[in-house]
Amino acid sequence: MAEPENGRWNHNIHYHPLVLRAVPADARRALDVGCGEGMLARALRRTVPRVTGIDLDAPSIDEARRYLGDLDPGDIEYVVGDFLTHPFEPASFDVVTSVAALHHVDAATGLARMRDLLSPGGLLAVIGLARTTLPNDLPRELAAAAVNPWYRSRKGCWEHSSPVVWPPPVTYPQMRALATELLPGSEFRRRLLWRYTLIWRKPQ
Repeated sequence: MAEPENGRWNHNIHYHPLVLRAVPADARRALDVGCGEGMLARALRRTVPRVTGIDLDAPSIDEARRYLGDLDPGDIEYVVGDFLTHPFEPASFDVVTSVAALHHVDAATGLARMRDLLSPGGLLAVIGLARTTLPNDLPRELAAAAVNPWYRSRKGCWEHSSPVVWPPPVTYPQMRALATELLPGSEFRRRLLWRYTLIWRKPQ
């Protein structure tokens, strides 16, 4: 598995390996929703023959197109657009990924759209942000605050240029409930550095 490009690190990149490890070996086509500058899309392309990245932010897509690493032009299709309305064929992707993008849209609508774009047996992998609720989440907040300086001192922190939505509109319990309702059998896990992961295999 490739190392993060140029040593880049932040809370989102930290969890990229969890997504990449979940990608099925026989996946042929992947979609990265909210691809930003294209880091995860490029990592996906190393194992998946056809990768599409889509993002509403045109400057981010421009940067993704400029940075190829050791890939060839045309290895990844980058699209400026809204994944909710872009005319992708239903059930046309073996893998759909999304990193820190789902909270930019209505969560239920976004999950349903990703689900519908997956082919039978396909994998959905989300790294997401949700809203903290106090005092219930205080122990997790303190734990994250304690380890975050250690990571930053060792790895630095790359600041992306993509638009930010804050605070996330949906809480962690609400996000878990949505996943249970819309993606039966999905695995929802809180992560240390203010993120959750959501992994789901679409039934055959």
